[in-house]
Amino acid sequence: MMQHLRTSPVKPKRVVVLGGSGFVGTDLVQHLKHLDIETISLSSMDVDLAEARSVAALRRIVSERDTMVIISALTPDRGKDVGTLIRNLKMGEHLSAFLEGATCAHIVYVSSDAVYSEDANPVRETTCCSPATFHGIMHLVRERMLAAVAQKQGIALAVVRPCALYGADDTHNSYGPNRFLRISAAEGRIALFGNGEEIRDHLYIGDLSRVIGLCLAYRSKGVLNVATGKAVSFFELAQMICELRKNDVLIERLPRVTPITHRHFDIGALLRAFPLFRPTSLRTGLTETLNRMAGASSGRN
Repeated sequence: MMQHLRTSPVKPKRVVVLGGSGFVGTDLVQHLKHLDIETISLSSMDVDLAEARSVAALRRIVSERDTMVIISALTPDRGKDVGTLIRNLKMGEHLSAFLEGATCAHIVYVSSDAVYSEDANPVRETTCCSPATFHGIMHLVRERMLAAVAQKQGIALAVVRPCALYGADDTHNSYGPNRFLRISAAEGRIALFGNGEEIRDHLYIGDLSRVIGLCLAYRSKGVLNVATGKAVSFFELAQMICELRKNDVLIERLPRVTPITHRHFDIGALLRAFPLFRPTSLRTGLTETLNRMAGASSGRN
């Protein structure tokens, strides 16, 4: 569960975002700049955490007054094999080595709901972690690595575990809002597995940035799931996108290749941690995503 080390919000002196050029990092950096928080955004081009030399590089950049937000990871679209797992764990090893010889004021680690078993329902922070994929295993191991060194060094560590994310700048094209929005625009269709009856929670990217910002302001520590608490079926999602597009979009059905599983989140801990936080509704988030996609498309023309 999440605990706050501050009773009222205070801007961190400086935030170092590792993985600042990716989908999550880019949105977070924009959010922090909107809050007028001094931010250093680092990509793998600046500091490659998979390389041992990253330890010395971080020591030159990060000071004891800084807060670190760790997002850097090779996502499943970059590979789902053992090699990708090992490279991700190398990043965790080098982060731990850096923290063993240096310190910072606060750490926020962006993990994933993949640390839970695929059939966990509803998901709470107390749900047993039993990942079924290398991606989930990687995040759980890196959480434990960071927790061990943070405890040893006396650094507050917050772990946020978001559910499936969507937004205009997402490049992962995973099954769900982002793929449905892009294919419906390009091909006038949305392809569902089976009848699209699986139920999932979909989180707008801006909501994750807001929660991370709150964790920074309250210097929070502990574990917190980030979701809307309102899961819908993929068929309902497809219907909503058809309505928002206001044109003919064909919903197709493909043969099912995996068993039906559902996932719903109990967000009680999130609302207790941040009582004023309200997740963006799916319709509002999809509308914002469509508008941003349209703006980006017109800007290229």
